[in-house]
Amino acid sequence: MWTVAELLRWTVDRFEATGIPTPRVDAEYLLAHALGCSRLDLYVRHDAVVDADARARFREVVRRRLAREPVAYIEGRRGFHALGLQLAVDPRVLVPRPETEHLVDWVLEDLPPPERAPVVLDVGTGSGAIALAIKHARPDARVIACDISDDALTVARANAEALGLAIELVRSDLLASVEVPSGRFAAIAANLPYVATADFAGLQPEVVRFEPRLALDGGADGLDLVRRLVAAAPDTLAPAGTIHLEIAPDQAAIAQELLRGRGLVDVAIRPDHAGLLRVVRGRRG
Repeated sequence: MWTVAELLRWTVDRFEATGIPTPRVDAEYLLAHALGCSRLDLYVRHDAVVDADARARFREVVRRRLAREPVAYIEGRRGFHALGLQLAVDPRVLVPRPETEHLVDWVLEDLPPPERAPVVLDVGTGSGAIALAIKHARPDARVIACDISDDALTVARANAEALGLAIELVRSDLLASVEVPSGRFAAIAANLPYVATADFAGLQPEVVRFEPRLALDGGADGLDLVRRLVAAAPDTLAPAGTIHLEIAPDQAAIAQELLRGRGLVDVAIRPDHAGLLRVVRGRRG
């Protein structure tokens, strides 16, 4: 006879022994998933006995987490930017990170008002997280999202349909196949691969074993795709249009110089909640 509290204690101990970074949170998410309830429900059900079927479901998801599969892939979803914005995710796409929400917030701050009908481009959309969050917050905006991966576009399209958000999806190597609108883009947002190739093997097992390398490996110094995008993007921006890039903290100075080197102004960088420099912005003069 196992209660909710007993299962959580046992699982947290196993996760801690395996080196899982957030053992308590992960155990709660997975037990709630197995029971078909919310994490909050667990706190009022601590003494409830868990039946054999639910224990079997829980045992399976714990096995997967012990193998370091990300919780988001086990659950098949991840919340992003808004309480109601639940995205389906699987190993075809990156798990959306909280730091990317800072990029979305900055884009939204910089967008012109609705009467100017802004057009926004999300480059390397993956699950569609950035594009869908922007469309969710600014229904008036025309949002285009591109990716080189057909698998990623399939996931993004399913997320857009499930959320009832109309975005345009294009298969493209960066901007190569994207049709620039007549008024050009009010904003370009991109969370491109920025991990240096030599650093990839040292990432957490969750990343190395399960997330798509295509969406992570940015070449020798991590900035191969960023350089290509910065070379092409300014010519597609409307006057006062902006480009927002998520980067690694140690790439902040280089990314700023790349934007200045293409003649962009108001170049700035913002930290994430941990104080790490994470998003760089430049504006067309």
